[in-house]
Amino acid sequence: MDRIVKPYGDMAPFASRPEDSRGRLYPEEESRFRTVFQRDRDRIIHSKAFRRLKHKTQVFVYHEGDYYRTRLTHSLEVSQIARSISRFLGLNEDLAEALALAHDFGHPPFGHSGEDGLAAVMKPYGGFNHNIHSLRLLTSIEQRYAEFDGLNLTWETLEGIAKHNGPLCRKGEEAFLDPLLQDYLGRHDLEIHTFASAEAQVAALADDIAYNNHDIDDGLRAGLFALGDLSDLPLVGPVLAGLRQHYPGLDGSRLKHEMVRRMIDLMVSDLMRESCRRIDEARVDTAQQVRELGAPVIAFSEEMKACEKVLRAFLMEHMYRHPHVAAEAKRAKHVVGDLFHRYMAEPSELPAEHEAAVMGHSAETGARAVADFIAGMTDRFALMEHERLFGTARA
Repeated sequence: MDRIVKPYGDMAPFASRPEDSRGRLYPEEESRFRTVFQRDRDRIIHSKAFRRLKHKTQVFVYHEGDYYRTRLTHSLEVSQIARSISRFLGLNEDLAEALALAHDFGHPPFGHSGEDGLAAVMKPYGGFNHNIHSLRLLTSIEQRYAEFDGLNLTWETLEGIAKHNGPLCRKGEEAFLDPLLQDYLGRHDLEIHTFASAEAQVAALADDIAYNNHDIDDGLRAGLFALGDLSDLPLVGPVLAGLRQHYPGLDGSRLKHEMVRRMIDLMVSDLMRESCRRIDEARVDTAQQVRELGAPVIAFSEEMKACEKVLRAFLMEHMYRHPHVAAEAKRAKHVVGDLFHRYMAEPSELPAEHEAAVMGHSAETGARAVADFIAGMTDRFALMEHERLFGTARA
């Protein structure tokens, strides 16, 4: 990785260039002062869905403390990491930032627990998936503009949201996709059989780097595990041992912070080295060649993947399945389920515009409207609604 950090604007030939964008579903006159990807980012930041991330759970429900990550702070952290990686690799920082800021839009309240609860009650009505809900938010549910529903983002941004984890299916398997996704793709082909841009791949792995390391931070802060429990983990253990040797007597708070920031640096550095190797090996010259490679160009080394797998297993056992977190998750699922069933039985409890989307429609259409309303809730609002309807103060 013997290369100098690229100055802003010095983009690689395989970067997503705004002048080459495939445009928007609804053509618009573009800004003279902002690129199309800057404009996408700004629309994302000014959306209602972005503001709601402030009070949506990452792991801990909002009332448990002011210092834990929320979906908003997590998204900002992902954005910072994605921009740093993109600048070094000569990619389009604005597109990577837009994708990082919007990647969690589709999550309902209470994090993955809320999604599990919503998916369970929606099973008879087509299910619920936060990735598909993100796309629907950006293309139809957000209603702010006079001439179209959604934010009318560029093809490249929507592509990155839809397939940041890779191709959605192989050719000939489209019939197995979620009908909601099929409906949109019938109007706007996002080439679901290929990989997304290098910028989308960066945003996806920046997400992994952020939540792995910051969940360690939050787990330590919550007392779910201690620094000593990390000593035998690959990558984490050597970092911790080195810090204790170099800074004997350093207090726990500073030791934790130094450990987390060094972990982030190690993971980012590894990703940059491996991505440079893959890019040089693949000899890609255009953004479209990145899509058609058949394998990601942005990746961790095999050694780092193995370390990350161990770290995730540790967090699963000691954090996500911790009795305290599991108890909150169970209550959160009950809150989501209670709200869904009450709104389905009594649509008059919904705001007028949502009631109209339920009344007089099929059960499936009504259920989707109820799910959309619940998915848009913050943790705080969901708990307030549950208290209003059932007299329960909190999840």
